[in-house]
Amino acid sequence: MTTPESRTPRALLLALLASITALSGCTVGPDYRGAPNVPTGTTHGNAFVRAPVTGIATTPAPSQWWTTLHDPQLNALIDAALAHNQNLQAAQARLRQSREQLQQQRAKALPSVSVDAAAVRLREPDTSLLQSSQSSNNNGSQSGQATGASRGRGPLQLYTADFDASWELDLFGGMRRATESASAQADAVEADLADTQVSLAAEVAQAYIGLRDQQQRLVLANQSTELAQKTLTLVQQRRARGVASDADVERQTTQVENTRATLIPLDEQITESLDQLAVLTGQAPGALDQELSAPKPLPTLPASVSIDDPATMLRQRPDIRAAERRLASSNAQIGQHTADLFPKVTLMGFLGSTGINPADLAKKSAFTWLGVPYLQWDVFDFGRTRSTVRQAEASRDEAAAKYSQTVLAALQDANNALSRYGHQRESVARLQQIESSANRSEMLMHQRYDAGASSLIDLMDTQRTQFSAQQNLVEGQADLLKDFVSLQKSLGLGWQ
Repeated sequence: MTTPESRTPRALLLALLASITALSGCTVGPDYRGAPNVPTGTTHGNAFVRAPVTGIATTPAPSQWWTTLHDPQLNALIDAALAHNQNLQAAQARLRQSREQLQQQRAKALPSVSVDAAAVRLREPDTSLLQSSQSSNNNGSQSGQATGASRGRGPLQLYTADFDASWELDLFGGMRRATESASAQADAVEADLADTQVSLAAEVAQAYIGLRDQQQRLVLANQSTELAQKTLTLVQQRRARGVASDADVERQTTQVENTRATLIPLDEQITESLDQLAVLTGQAPGALDQELSAPKPLPTLPASVSIDDPATMLRQRPDIRAAERRLASSNAQIGQHTADLFPKVTLMGFLGSTGINPADLAKKSAFTWLGVPYLQWDVFDFGRTRSTVRQAEASRDEAAAKYSQTVLAALQDANNALSRYGHQRESVARLQQIESSANRSEMLMHQRYDAGASSLIDLMDTQRTQFSAQQNLVEGQADLLKDFVSLQKSLGLGWQ
């Protein structure tokens, strides 16, 4: 029969469990409402402000933008860099660390259980030596009996096994907020990894374009040097016949040496580009010399570049996603520290068994158990916890400001890249016209030379102008390709 006295503890226990269940759904601190809105500054509908009129398509851009350049060697280099670059592997290791930290934080919300076991063997000391002085005054038989009575007993054995468990109840959501913060932080580190991939792909492409540009200009510089040397030979012959002066010879000699001087820095730049590409792909300097030393044309630029719109750019740029996730992490930390203002309840339990034989451990009489609810509440901390909460709120405000600044910087980066790309397209179009004019001039001068209406020196001067126009065009096309790469990077493309 159940008495009122026995119902009272049970009712209190049920009331306590009901209160714990109700409080377990309580989560203090502000809920994350998303990042603040930042004006994009678009004035032409949903388009970039600085987008050029021609050569741009507002269609979804491919993530692996380098494939649109149709250069298999560039594709292979970027694939190798994404697989073996050391900075990228370091970023991947940081991501693994952040994910394990998240797993640790999740585990803190679960009970902690430990197991202990021990086997003790004890023998009491022999005290016969302590009684030797007294035994010497007695006869031999009495001494022997005293000595035997004082010898230590046989070894004592004791076996124990116990389980300890503790579980801090997340009554006010402090652990849930900590897990929320760690999860957002792990997302931010993952976005950092994507940002590293974006930068790496762009850096490899820039170095490869620079290499092909330097090689092409070196070929043209060698041809120009040969032409200048031929011109110097003709001037020297004319000087020998008295047709040219010493000043003409010196002027042409200066031209030859100036042309030869341009070869040295180009050779140095080619070596640096080869080593840079080797290191970017995770190899030692010189590893790519045999593969890339042969001059090849620049990659082919697509006729139209896809850029989509600012809203898409803001969603796909990894640095913006990382800043937004860090803002979410800072917001969750406010609730994590706010929970410290309230009591903490930890359920602690102990279950153990003791016996002189291993078989005794399974006997019911050998078991001992203990269950304790432990309450902890820093009622008077002189404002330390509230100060920590205010510090977390300030950190959240700082993260919000950094997010807004990251968005504005991304918009500036994209618009500047679009502006440079558009202006460089116009510059390349002018350089193409100049090269076409120089080619026509060389063809006409060659016809006059064949007809005997102009001298060989005049023809060589025209050819030198033609080489200069070709070098300027190659350099301009390389700059346009580099601007294309910068544009893809500003759009946040290149991560996988």
